[in-house]
Amino acid sequence: MGTTLDVRVKRAGKVYRDGEILSGVVVITSKDTVQHQGISLTMEGSVNLQLSAKNVGVFEAFCNTAKPIQIISSTIEMVKPGKLPSGKTEIPFEFPLQMKGNKVLYETYHGVFVNIQYTLRCDLRRSLLAKDLTKTCEFIVHSLSQKGKLLPSPVDFTITPETLQNVKERASLPKFLIRGHLNSTNCVITQPLTGELQVESAEAAVRSIELQLGVLRAMPGTPRRSRTSRSPTATSAGASPSPSTWCSPGSSPAPPWRPPTSKWSLK
Repeated sequence: MGTTLDVRVKRAGKVYRDGEILSGVVVITSKDTVQHQGISLTMEGSVNLQLSAKNVGVFEAFCNTAKPIQIISSTIEMVKPGKLPSGKTEIPFEFPLQMKGNKVLYETYHGVFVNIQYTLRCDLRRSLLAKDLTKTCEFIVHSLSQKGKLLPSPVDFTITPETLQNVKERASLPKFLIRGHLNSTNCVITQPLTGELQVESAEAAVRSIELQLGVLRAMPGTPRRSRTSRSPTATSAGASPSPSTWCSPGSSPAPPWRPPTSKWSLK
């Protein structure tokens, strides 16, 4: 076994918040004495924007891919050039998660078009005859709880065959009337989304109703796109899939994609 390098943070979940101290240890394990040219640790946070070639084409995706936007970057020299003894060596470290000025430490996010990622990278530099060692460890940044209470913004909605989107043969759909109520469109992510749905009438028997919660994403210079919407899915006996969709009030219709964002399968 050769020399191994590892980066470990103290918290098992690797979750930190703005203003906290990111701490842990760098672990070097080797059977023999390790000659090195210095050990450094870098903390980085960046925003990466990436268009999908499936949605806009290969050429547009290549031309519109922006360079990563750096949020935070800090490097410390942990050990000066020298030797490390054989066996296991642990070197502690601490990084304050503090932004300067009015800059914001955005929450970690991994999405289709946007990635916000924070990493720790340790570099153990060695002589020309030996390959440098590098180890990367990702940690998660969560936003602090919002101060104050959100004002409720309830909304009522109605679903009929006329309100569905992307319907080719609207006349073949059976008549139905569904009313619903969303308690608030301003929600805290850690709290449940509540409301009610009532089927007032339907010409065909309804076997099931499903709700899908999705995210609307937007990038500069591109139309707003939706993966899913808060939508009911109903299926009746002997039904076949149809790509009709309904979007919640205040949101734009989702473009067609497979699998469909939501579907009514009534015949």
